[in-house]
This record gives sequence, structure tokens and C-alpha cells, in this order.
Amino acid sequence: MTNAIEQRLSELGLTLPDAPAPAANYVPFVQSGALVFVSGQISSGPDGLICGKLGADLSLDDGVGAARACALALIAQLRAACGGDLTRLRRVVKLTGFVNCTPDFTDQPKVVNGASDLMVAVFGEAGRHARAAVGAPSLPLGVAVEVEGVFEIS
Repeated sequence: MTNAIEQRLSELGLTLPDAPAPAANYVPFVQSGALVFVSGQISSGPDGLICGKLGADLSLDDGVGAARACALALIAQLRAACGGDLTRLRRVVKLTGFVNCTPDFTDQPKVVNGASDLMVAVFGEAGRHARAAVGAPSLPLGVAVEVEGVFEIS
């Protein structure tokens, strides 16, 4: 049976990827009480990693898409943390987005809106969250964006 969150994902034309395995010595998420801390998810799409630097070889729209891809991976990790039941989500608490960009690029918040907007589209009011958007001179594997998240579940 499809739950309301899965139905919403379908209505948005979204398919969650498999929860990515960690690439080093860490776990993909940790639950402490009702909070789930999801490790940073790097920008990856159907054709592989989304790499590049905002302000140099990627457009703002490219960055927004990369952040959106990170958000889908975050939701996939959250689904794993919830034993497959995303209706356990009570609130998206906080997202932190890292944007691979040139020193003069200042639209990090607009890039990370790709992740924030997706959380609200999928989870409604429960998707509204605190946030940080930070520029970085480089990110792992040369990806464009990395986003980590904190979620409250039942």
C-alpha cells in the first residue's frame, strides 16, 4: 500500500535512489532519540556524479539541480533510517548545504534552495527547516554540492 509521502513523490514525478553506501569510515545516518542525523550526500544523478564549480563551469540552475539531487539522496537515507516508512517523519529540522564555488560566487543560498524547496514540496509544512548555505573551494570527488540533514522522526 502506498503511503501519503510515497504518493506525493509519485505526483512530483520523483523516484528515490537507493540509499548510497558510505564512501569512507562513517555511517550514512545516526539516530539519537527522535533525531536522525544524515551524513552529507553528494550531488549525483542518473548519469553519475554532478561535478563542477559554481561561478566557473556550472550555472545557477545546474547548482539548484545538484542540490535537489542531494535532497533526494537525503530522503533515501531517511527512508532507510525509518525502516522504509517515511510517514514517521515529524519535521525536517536543519539542512546544511556546501557549494563548490569560486571565491566571488555569492548565490549559495539560491543553490541550496534546490534542496530546501524539495523538502517542502515532499513533506509540506513538516519540510520547513533551519538552514545554512556555505561556499567551499572544493568538495569530495569534485562534486558541485553536498547537503547534510537533521530530521525528527516518531
